[in-house]
Amino acid sequence: MTVPIEGYLLLSLGLLVLGLIGVMRRRNPLLLLLSVELMLNAGNVALIGFSREWNDPSGQVFALVVMVIAAAEVVIGLGLVVSIFR
Repeated sequence: MTVPIEGYLLLSLGLLVLGLIGVMRRRNPLLLLLSVELMLNAGNVALIGFSREWNDPSGQVFALVVMVIAAAEVVIGLGLVVSIFR
């Protein structure tokens, strides 16, 4: 059973909206980073959806690269937040 592209895009849109609301409403730096991660994951879901729709693995590889960059961003961001609040 395959998921239609609309399902991927609706999930991606939902994650993006939640991330945008979190970025605009939160003042806590940790929750701000979490909201940015939600927005990056929304882009990943869209990439995976299009990759599966067109049977091209390059979208999945690019999503993996985005996840690595997001993990590095979290490590650097958390280090900065901890050093600021010390």
